[in-house]
Amino acid sequence: MRWLLSTVLLSTLVQAPLEPGVHDTTLEVEGVGTVTYGIYIPRDYDPAEPRPLVLALHPGGSRGPYYGTQFLRGVVAPALSDWGAIIVAPDAPARSWANATSERGVLALLDDVMERYTIDRDRVLVTGFSLGGRGTWYMAARHPDLFTAAIPMAARSNRDDAEQVGDMPVFIIHARADQVVPFEPAAQLAREMDERGQTVSFMPLDGVGHFQMGATPLRAGGQWVVERWAER
Repeated sequence: MRWLLSTVLLSTLVQAPLEPGVHDTTLEVEGVGTVTYGIYIPRDYDPAEPRPLVLALHPGGSRGPYYGTQFLRGVVAPALSDWGAIIVAPDAPARSWANATSERGVLALLDDVMERYTIDRDRVLVTGFSLGGRGTWYMAARHPDLFTAAIPMAARSNRDDAEQVGDMPVFIIHARADQVVPFEPAAQLAREMDERGQTVSFMPLDGVGHFQMGATPLRAGGQWVVERWAER
């Protein structure tokens, strides 16, 4: 199965690779429309060297075009760009990430990126914050054949999704004083995953609230993911 792409048809030809740097661009996806997204290409990108791929899912809030790019620039690239990874940060095609329309758009986008760039398919991470954290669980649980690690941040917990990720490495980040998404359900979910023998780590944050997490915790989660990949 190619990540449900039998139901996702691209309405444009595959584009040529972009130059290194951060770019705002679009992809037309049949049944979804125009998917706007930001993409980071590392300076030393070489098609002969497969790179990790990061899907970054933005939080909620007052969104305009390329809101995903803001999340990429402000949080994800500062945390993970040292990997030499290609980072893709779309705008949610629908009101949330956890629905069939957003899922279809995301899968089409990732397929397009994998056609244009040399991707190490054993190193594909999905991460997101708040709304994007919920989307991280949603995407990882439904596509464990595509994603090989997940980092949900300040995410609403979902036991069914946690069971479906199987042995995928999952690094959960949550602030104790989170005033939007309660802390204890996330901590409890991490304990349950650990008791089942899943590959999970939990980072509780002190001294910050929902909107103050920044790039530092994600950097630590990224390092943990790299170590888990190296063990496999």
